[in-house]
Amino acid sequence: MMPWGYTVPAVAAVLVVVAAELLVLRTGLLRRPAYWVTMAIVTAFQVPVDGWLTKLSAPIVRYAPEGITGWRFPWDIPVEDFLFGYAMVTAVLLLWERGAQSRKDSA
Repeated sequence: MMPWGYTVPAVAAVLVVVAAELLVLRTGLLRRPAYWVTMAIVTAFQVPVDGWLTKLSAPIVRYAPEGITGWRFPWDIPVEDFLFGYAMVTAVLLLWERGAQSRKDSA
């Protein structure tokens, strides 16, 4: 496994999603307060669930130590989980917004 085998794809996913919005989709989603409120809500639910799944005292999900940075916050959540979660949720919302705009334009 390459060093930081989960970190590099997680960072790349964030960069790809943000670049897709800024250069291709241009939905304006990242400028909306409702988007950031949504992300805060997602994070509020992610923290207890992910914290329970990845707690070092009794992990349900384990990561190869060479595959992550080892930075964990809060509790024992790998920071890579937040990056991947951000990219995944943002990608879905961007595609949803783009689809809604396309339907409006064709109506």
